[in-house]
Formats: sequence, C-alpha cells, structure tokens
Amino acid sequence: MSDHGTVTRQPRVTVPAPGCLVALFAPIVAVLIAALVLVVMYHRQERANERNESEALKRTAALARSYARDVMAVSQFPPGQEAVRGIAERHDGRLTSYARSEDRLATTVRFFAEYKDTTMFGTSYSRAYRCYSIVFREDAAGDPQEKTTRLEKCDAG
Repeated sequence: MSDHGTVTRQPRVTVPAPGCLVALFAPIVAVLIAALVLVVMYHRQERANERNESEALKRTAALARSYARDVMAVSQFPPGQEAVRGIAERHDGRLTSYARSEDRLATTVRFFAEYKDTTMFGTSYSRAYRCYSIVFREDAAGDPQEKTTRLEKCDAG
C-alpha cells in the first residue's frame, strides 16, 4: 500500500529459468572453446614449421661443408669453373660466382634445403636458402685450405 491508502503496483522481478541460461551461454562457450583450440593448433604448427626450417638451414650448412671438402679433394687444385659448378650441383647448390687466381679460388654458392610447411589448409614444401662464400688457398706446404663464410644477403632466385 502507498502512503495514501491506495494499492501500488510493485514491479515483478523474474529470474530466468536455468534452461534459458544454458541456451544463452552454450553457444558462447562453444565458440570460445573452438577459438582456443584453433589458437593452440596455430601455435603448434608455427613451432613445427620453425623447427623444420631450422633443420633445413642446418642441412644447408652441412651441404656447404661437404661442398668445400669435395672441392679440396679435386686432384688438380684449384679446379676449373665447370668442375666447381658440378660439385655445387651435386650438393644442391648453385655456383653464383667464381674467381680464380694463381694460388686462390673464391666461390659463392647458394644452397637450398626443402622442408615441410604446414598450415590449417594443408601441407606445402618450402625451400630454405643460404649463400656461402668459400675461399680456397694453398698453404705453405701446398695443401688446400678453405674458409667458409655465410653471407647475409642471398637471392632466392
């Protein structure tokens, strides 16, 4: 009752039924769970892709060392450009420069290694490229020595 003796209308507070709350929150929770699963899958794939690329880059370094050993093992030192190009190709490399003097051979070789790159849409194969400058010289005893340096800039083409 009011102060004037009349009946006042009180607002009714209604509590939604538990089934309504479930109906409202279930889609929201499902979307959040799906988003969380996608984020976790994405991060796992990225880590795996980074690991695969890192292993491929390590393979390029091994290819460069193997290339240098094979060039130093050639009977006639320093070897000619075609011989060096053939050795580079056998090691998945491409000879990009060749400079030969009397006691020195300087080469630049671009090596590549393939690795698996996975996304949510499938798997593709990518290549990791590294260029190495490899200088060969004969020491005082006439034995070939090599110095390998990874180059900072390397064209993929």
